[in-house]
Amino acid sequence: MKTACSAFYSLPLSATRWLLVATAHVLAAAAMGHAAGAAASDLESRFFEAPVQITIGAAKAGEGYFSPDSRQICYQAVPHGYPFYQIFLQPIDLANPRPTTPVRISTGRGRTTCSWFSPDGKQLLFASSHLDPALEETENAARQQAAEDAASGRRRRYAWDFDPWMDLFTAPLDGSSTSEPAKVFTQLTSERGYDAECSFSPDGTQVLFVSDRDGDPDIYVMRVDGSELRQLTNQPGYDGGPFFSPDGQWITYRTDRLEKDQLHIHVMRADGSADVAVTAGQSVEWAPYWHPTKPWLIWTGADHSDPTARPNYDLWVARYTITEGEELQFSPPLRLTDHASADVLPVFSPDGEHLLWTTGRSEDHSSQLWLAKLHLSSIDEALDELLTAPHTTTP
Repeated sequence: MKTACSAFYSLPLSATRWLLVATAHVLAAAAMGHAAGAAASDLESRFFEAPVQITIGAAKAGEGYFSPDSRQICYQAVPHGYPFYQIFLQPIDLANPRPTTPVRISTGRGRTTCSWFSPDGKQLLFASSHLDPALEETENAARQQAAEDAASGRRRRYAWDFDPWMDLFTAPLDGSSTSEPAKVFTQLTSERGYDAECSFSPDGTQVLFVSDRDGDPDIYVMRVDGSELRQLTNQPGYDGGPFFSPDGQWITYRTDRLEKDQLHIHVMRADGSADVAVTAGQSVEWAPYWHPTKPWLIWTGADHSDPTARPNYDLWVARYTITEGEELQFSPPLRLTDHASADVLPVFSPDGEHLLWTTGRSEDHSSQLWLAKLHLSSIDEALDELLTAPHTTTP
C-alpha cells in the first residue's frame, strides 16, 4: 500500500564529516585540474577510453544509475563511521567526467540500496530499512562486528543481508542536484520481509522488485500505486536484480535456482513466461543490464571452476536476436575488462555511449564508481568476430 511518511533523520555526525571530506576532495581535484583516472589495458582500450573515477570520500560507493537526462547519477555509499549504505545523488558531466559533491537522499539511517530514477526524473525509488523498530540495536551490532573484525584482521566473505525491514520508498526530486536531503518519503511496500532490488518500467507505470514474502526471494511487479501486484518467478532459490528491457517487453535477472550462490543470468518475457538461461556452467554471473539502443546485454562474471584460485570478476557483453518463435537468442559473450580489481554492476548511459560501473581501481583499492566512453563500433566488430571463432565460454 502506498503511504506518505515523514521519515527524516538527522545525518549522523560521522556522515556529515564524510560530506565535508568529499567536498574537500572535490575541490582539491578541481584545483589540480584533473580527475582520478587509470590507463586501460590493451584489451580494455579497444572497447573504451581510459576510465575516470567519479566518486570519492566514502568508505565505498557503487551501484550507480543515470538520470534520464544523464545530468545526475544516483548510487549507494557507506559513509566513514556508519555501517550501512545510504543513497546519494551527484551531478555528472559526460563531456568532462570528474568527482563532484554528492547530496544524500535517504534518511541517513538503516540499510539502503537499489536507487532508480523515475522515467520523468521527478522521483527516486530505493529500498530502505530505516523503519526497523530495533534500528539502534541493528546499527550497534554492525558496529561491534566491524570493530571485532578490524581488531582480529578478519576479512569476511561478502554476503548480502536480506533485511526483513527493507521496504520500497520514493523521494521527490526537484531537479536540483544541490538541494537538501528529502524529508518526506512515499512508502510503496509494507509487507513483512525483504522488499528491494527495485526499478521502474520504461513507461513509469510499474515497479519491478524482489521480495521474500513467500519464503524465498522472487521477482514481483506492481503498479506504481501498489495495486495489481503479480509474482513473476516462483522457483526455489534466489531470483533477483531484475530490469526491464528498453522496450518493456523483456526482463533480465540473476538466479541461483540450480545451485545456491551459483548465480546465472536469465531472461523472460515481461509477464514471466518464456524463461531461458543466458549463462551456465561453473561460473558466477550477475548484474545484467540492457543497452538502450543496441541488442546487447552486459553483466559481471567470474570463473569459479577452480576452488583453489581467486575468481576475478570482469564485465562481459553478448548480442541477442529475436528468433522466429519470438525468443531471445544470445551470441557468445565478449570480455570487456581484465583488470586485477573486481569490475561489477555495469550500466549504460541513456544514450548508450558511456559505461558506468563499480570497481576497486582507486588508489586505496576501495570500491568506487568509474566511468568510460565506449568504442561502440569496436565492440560490434569483436562480437562479429566471436561468431566465426571457436566458441568462447564465460568467463
